[in-house]
Order: sequence, then structure tokens, then C-alpha cells
Amino acid sequence: MRSDQVKRGIERMPNRALLHATGITPRQMEKPFIGVCSSFTDMVPGHIGMRSLERKIEWGVCSGGGAPFLFCVPGICDGIAMGHSGMRYSLPSRELIADMIESIVQAHCLDGLVLLTNCDKITPGMLMAACRLDLPAIVVTAGPMAAGRLAGKPLSLVRDTFEAVGLHQAGKLSDAEAAELELEVCPGEGSCQGLYTANTMACLTEAMGMSLPGTATALAGSAKKARIAQMAGERTVGLVREGIAARRIVTRQSLENAIRVDMALGGSTNSILHLLAIAHAAEVELSIDDFDRISREVPQLASLRPGGEHMMEDLEYAGGIPALLKELAEALNVDCLSVAGMNMEELCTNARSAVGEVIHPLKDPVAPEGGICILKGNLAPEGAVVKQGAVAVGMSRFVGKARVFDCEDDAMDALMNGRIAAGDMLIVRYEGPRGGPGMRESLSLTAAVAGCGLGDKIAIVTDGRFSGGTRNLSVGHVSPEAALGGPIALLKDGDGIVIDLPERKLEVVLSDEELEARRAGWKAPEPKCQRGWLARYEHLVSSAAKGAVLEPAERAK
Repeated sequence: MRSDQVKRGIERMPNRALLHATGITPRQMEKPFIGVCSSFTDMVPGHIGMRSLERKIEWGVCSGGGAPFLFCVPGICDGIAMGHSGMRYSLPSRELIADMIESIVQAHCLDGLVLLTNCDKITPGMLMAACRLDLPAIVVTAGPMAAGRLAGKPLSLVRDTFEAVGLHQAGKLSDAEAAELELEVCPGEGSCQGLYTANTMACLTEAMGMSLPGTATALAGSAKKARIAQMAGERTVGLVREGIAARRIVTRQSLENAIRVDMALGGSTNSILHLLAIAHAAEVELSIDDFDRISREVPQLASLRPGGEHMMEDLEYAGGIPALLKELAEALNVDCLSVAGMNMEELCTNARSAVGEVIHPLKDPVAPEGGICILKGNLAPEGAVVKQGAVAVGMSRFVGKARVFDCEDDAMDALMNGRIAAGDMLIVRYEGPRGGPGMRESLSLTAAVAGCGLGDKIAIVTDGRFSGGTRNLSVGHVSPEAALGGPIALLKDGDGIVIDLPERKLEVVLSDEELEARRAGWKAPEPKCQRGWLARYEHLVSSAAKGAVLEPAERAK
């Protein structure tokens, strides 16, 4: 066992003495050491219920014959960090989490891990650590929040608060109605109710085999979730004894399965950043082009909020990810192993068929292509990302005049003060991984656009990223980003921009000669952060097209 490095031999007597000081008995010293990595915090609704899940996981580890050791990593709520400078820390926190887990596991020679997570950047950060360390690990996501209710109407965070800001601005929602929504929309613990980034990543984690079947959609606070947590603790000890480490499960084939599920669900565009980063940690070749290829092969089979009307609880009651995998079986790599000890073929065979209308059959999809596609062209030579499954009817081809903003805040100010009109193409730049720094998530802007009634009349193009709750024609991850001198840095007000989803094009109507002339006059901006760890992040982060991972300085360019 890896833990033998700290507990075997007379020379390790001081190490054992310190472990005994924690309460470990001599008998427990002979057992596998299992880290229980929790992201519990009082500040995030998706994580407030983790104290009880930690206990269940510890019980499972003990039941399986291991010795559990609890440690924690931080968690940021994107909804609370949204719309201000704090959002710069959200995506970078993914790297911090991976680094912290690596540090604890390597320093204390743990044999296996149970990773208790839920929200947006914590789940991929934990998966990156598991793949980087390549040790036995299981992910437990704490589960989705139940829908809010008001006057019999189901409520979700994004549509009924973020988009309500635009409704209020347009005079369609009173102060009293807004205050009532604010109290009722989030009834308790759990990740936000739609297929936003947190729930997308939970689903993809299960699809790639790193969570036990049923984990992704089991509701927060439920007995089912508690049972899954306990089973995960027990099963992790089994993985240690069987020698099944993370990279046996996270392979090119299993990541492709995750992408297929992503396309079938119409998940968050952030999943592209995260799956690329997980592949990088697992040393698996995966590119942004793989997402578009699979998008053309796999139809969208479900339509959850923000693009549709169903909530995560509806997906759970329809059969969850096991039922979706069963429907997709003919399109999956069925030999892939899972932490459950079964391969994908066995998981699909054992799953119940979907019930109800939430999961469509392959022969009757919601849309003929997957929910996400990749655009390229002279405005995005390395690619850009759009959630085509959430684009308004009639907006798949759009030509508009550029309205250029050098940060999200300026674009939001123009919108809220009535300076945006139908036909405008909002260009929001210097919000990429390096330019932000941190690639702020732009939900406040996109939700306000929808709430103001402009969702099917304008488009947004940015080198930043969007929330999983974003809908309508919102194109993100434009690469190369403005801070690196990408073409988006050269745009001016009035330039014609063409977005064509069927043709996968994002172009500015300018000649190569005009673009080169503008480039000659462009100067790189001064770094926004001169101190603190974001200054280091800005120096080391790679392109969004490569997952915005941290690389040595010479490779991050």
C-alpha cells in the first residue's frame, strides 16, 4: 500500500507515533488509509449538507475495512461570486483544489480517496487531482436542489432570479414580486436546480465511470444520497485492494462517453473547459474538435433548464443517468470500466429504461445534433463554444453589427441603461483566462438580456465564458483571447459579425489585410493583477481551447 511509506518499519516509529496521536489504533494502522476529501462550507447551498454525508462515507470506509481521514478543500459558489470581481477566482480555484488534494495525498501517502463535491469548479478540480495522482478514487456529488415553488409554479435560480433582474428593469416585475421570488426560489441544500455547470459535471462524472450509478441526480438531503455516500466509502476500499486507479477508468474512451452524454443532455459549455482539463491531468489526448465531431454524431435527448422546462429532479424521476446511458448504449464505448466494478455494457444492461417524457428515445430526439457545438473562423481560429440546444428558434444564423466592450461591466451598464438595440452583436473581450484574469462567468449579463426581452434579437460573443444557466445566442471561449492578441482584440464598433451554427462559423466581415493593419496598431494590455495568486495564474494559464490549465510559462503562451 502507498501508506506503507509512512507506517512500516522501525524507522517510521515517529510517523506512527503522530498517527496514533490522532486516535488511530494499532489495528487500524494495518488497514488502507482512505482520504475523505470534503468541500463542506457554510457559504454554498450545494455544500451545506455535506457534514452528514461525510459521516456516511466514513462509515462506509470503516465497513469496507479501511481507515478514513477527513480533510477539506475550499468551495466557491458561482452564483454568489457572479457579477463582481470575485468571479475572477472561480475558475482558478479549480487548479487550487487539484493542487491541495495532490499536496495532502502525497504528503501523507494515502491509499485511496472519496471526493465529496457538488458545485461548479470543485468537481473537475477533484477529478483532475485523482487523475494526476492516479490512485483509487470515487466521486460523490452531494446532489441537486429541489425546485422552488410559488403559487404552484416551479422555480429555478437562474430563470427566476438572474433573469428576473431584466424583467424588473423592463417594468414587468414589481419590487414586492421580486422580494417574494428571492425567498422562495431556493428551498434548501443542493446544487442549482437546472442543468447548469454543477449538475452537468455530476452527470458527466457518472458517465465517465467515476461515480456510482445514480449518484448524479439523487437529490440533496435524500436517503438515497446518504446510501450512495456510504456505498462509495466501502467501494473505495475495494478499489484499493483490486488495484483499480483513476486512469484505468478515465481514458479517451470514457471521456468520449462523457461527451456523448453531455451532447445528449445539452449541458453547460463549461464542461468543455473541464473535460479538456481532466484529460490533460490523465495524460489523454483530447481536443476541442472532438466535441464538435461527437455533437454531429449524438442527438440531444433531453431539454432541461435553462434551455427547456425540466428540472434535475425530473431527470432523477425519469431514471437518471443510468436510464440515459441505456438509451445511448449503441453510441457508447461499452468496454469502459466504472468504479462500480462493472463496465459500461453491464451498467446499461442493468439500468431501467427511462420513464416519462424527460429522456427522449434515440429515434425521436429533442434535436438532431448535440446540445453544444464549436465554431471557427477568422474571429476564432482556435475555436469558440455555443450551447446550440438553448438558442432561440430563428437565431441559428445571425448577422449583426459589433458593439465592443472591454469588460463585462461596461456591457452590463449599456444594457441596463437602454443603449443596446435589436441587431446588436455584443462583443465582450479581455475576459479570457489571461485577460480576466480568471475567465469570469457572464450570467448576470446573459440573464438580463433574456429578462429584457432581447434574447432572440441580439447575440453575445466573448473570450470569457458563460454560466451553465445561460441561454440564447451566447458564444464564449473565443480563442485566441484578446489579451493574447486574438482577432477579437481587433474589432471596432460597427464591424459586421456573422454567426452560423449549422456551418460552424464565427467570422468578422473584414479582409485579412484590414485585420493585419489593425494588428500592427494593437498593444498588449498591462496585467490587471500585480499581486496575489491571480498574478501568477495570469502568467501561467493556457488558452481556453486547451482547457485553461496551468502550464510552465513557456508552454502557456
